[in-house]
Amino acid sequence: MEVAKKLVVIIFGAVLIAIALNVFLIPANIFASGFTGTAQLLAYVLPVSTGILLFLLNIPVAIIGWLKIGKAFTVYSFVNVIFTMFFLEIIPIIEISSDILLNAVFGGVILAFGAGITLKYGASSGGLDIIALILSRMSDRPVGVYFFVLNAIIVVTSGLLFDWEKALYTLVTLYVSSRLIDAIHTRHVKLTAMIITKKPDELRKAIHERITRGITRIPAKGGYSEEEKEMLVTVITRYELYDLKQVIHSVDPQAFTNIVETAGVFGLFRKDG
Repeated sequence: MEVAKKLVVIIFGAVLIAIALNVFLIPANIFASGFTGTAQLLAYVLPVSTGILLFLLNIPVAIIGWLKIGKAFTVYSFVNVIFTMFFLEIIPIIEISSDILLNAVFGGVILAFGAGITLKYGASSGGLDIIALILSRMSDRPVGVYFFVLNAIIVVTSGLLFDWEKALYTLVTLYVSSRLIDAIHTRHVKLTAMIITKKPDELRKAIHERITRGITRIPAKGGYSEEEKEMLVTVITRYELYDLKQVIHSVDPQAFTNIVETAGVFGLFRKDG
């Protein structure tokens, strides 16, 4: 049931991404961020559709993600890419408004909602998410740096291909979509989870079976009940947050979990993943 629920959300996210592109962004010559925007740009210079190009761009990324990020995350992300390609091919490109600003805003909102709920359920829309995460682990630079570089290339290229006014509207779409994704999910790539539980052994084992991260165990005592407990502390990426929630809920639904933003990590985090 959990897998089925996850697949339904991922497919629904793909539908929203396809609608945002074919109904709002593509008719107005406005570009999305990441690999989706890259596929849009290539579709204007190559005789291939945006959906097919998005699929082809993600094939090498999926292979790298399988080796470097994690099998489950990569598989679900690629499923999202496949269904996005499918819906891009069957949903017609139509223009419901000639107002470029409306297309930029509504396209960005719908695109972000589709990508955001996909992230919330432990997958991504592929492409840049996976590449940025890998590069961040290799260099210890923030993931935002890589998002900024690729999106800057998309904005500049759209300005050169069309006009700089369209490039500015592309910036509007990128801003709207990034803000909404932050609201739906979380913009912080690394998070610290502090889990207070009465079942530390079972929970530690279950977490290690789903997530390859180190865990620190700290003795704890209830301030009111005075019960003996343990606090498990681990640092995860935002892509692993969904899996962690599912593990905690299945092993110890009564566990108290605090998720906090992590500004930086030193040590073996990069090598653990």
